[in-house]
Amino acid sequence: MSIKKIELTNFTVFEDLNIEFCDGINIFIGENATGKTHIMKLIYSACKATNPKDSFSQKIVNTFKPEDYKISRLISRKEGISKSKVKITAIKNKIEQNIGIEFNTKTSKWDADVYEEQQWETTFDDLESIFIPAKEILSNSYNIISANEKNNVEFDDTYIDILHSAKVDISETQENIFENILLKLEKIMDGKVIFDSKKDKFYIEEKSTKLEFNLVAEGIRKIALIWQLIKNGVLKKGSVLFWDEPEANINPIHIPFIVDMLLEFQRNGVQIFISTHDYTLSKYFDINSKDKNSVKFFSLYKTDDGVKCESSNKFKNLEINTIRDTFIQLYQDEMNMEMKS
Repeated sequence: MSIKKIELTNFTVFEDLNIEFCDGINIFIGENATGKTHIMKLIYSACKATNPKDSFSQKIVNTFKPEDYKISRLISRKEGISKSKVKITAIKNKIEQNIGIEFNTKTSKWDADVYEEQQWETTFDDLESIFIPAKEILSNSYNIISANEKNNVEFDDTYIDILHSAKVDISETQENIFENILLKLEKIMDGKVIFDSKKDKFYIEEKSTKLEFNLVAEGIRKIALIWQLIKNGVLKKGSVLFWDEPEANINPIHIPFIVDMLLEFQRNGVQIFISTHDYTLSKYFDINSKDKNSVKFFSLYKTDDGVKCESSNKFKNLEINTIRDTFIQLYQDEMNMEMKS
């Protein structure tokens, strides 16, 4: 299964946006508040809606967490606009299927009009999708799910879902096509991840020593999460992976490996969506991707008519590129300072 396209009308910061994705790695760049995470959360909600237990409209609400659970609050805040539309297209075995949703300012909570949801469920019934939020959560996993269900704390579904995915128990004898990646991750974090179900806590274990997650650097905890998702079989061939700012709190020395790892996922049938503000991460995709169809960049930028998008298979070919422009400005400022000294 592969997500092919998203069409948005008057949704949050987007007035009219159509984006076509590649089957491999789709990378969103742009200033803050240009909707990078919004696009990923919408697609993720559609992926989760392949499960009959998750309705598309309710998943959107639980993923975005608008006030009072009103999906109508996701309509663009521009005078005269009262209706929003979303359409997502995917393909599997040459069969193309859409799922769509419409709602207006009078829509009650998540009671929106959803189209072709049953066909979507039937076509993509075996889909596994994972959303890794920008903020690490496993170190605080203790009773978060039950506390969230009781409304003692409030996390959107990307955090709750990733906790469920990380806690999946699986036999150690299961073969894994990403075994080489597991070994490299173990080397970076100096151990393996273990989950104590009685304490509801994660640890990194090296030989006979256990180190609780909250004593481990956040960047290593993010590496450990990837290890856990691979090991428990959630991240596998045919999965769709969403990763919000993978570079956050990661030692820059590990960025080339992160890029190679994601390219390896892509080569083994994992479709990937990431958002980033990082020049190094973006450039390494340019350098290391060999297949022109394996990576696609999307630059989101603000206009008077809402956020628009420019796309290219090469990071360097994007005309509107705030990451590159800032890096160039830094270089020029440094050169000017050197010339004055």
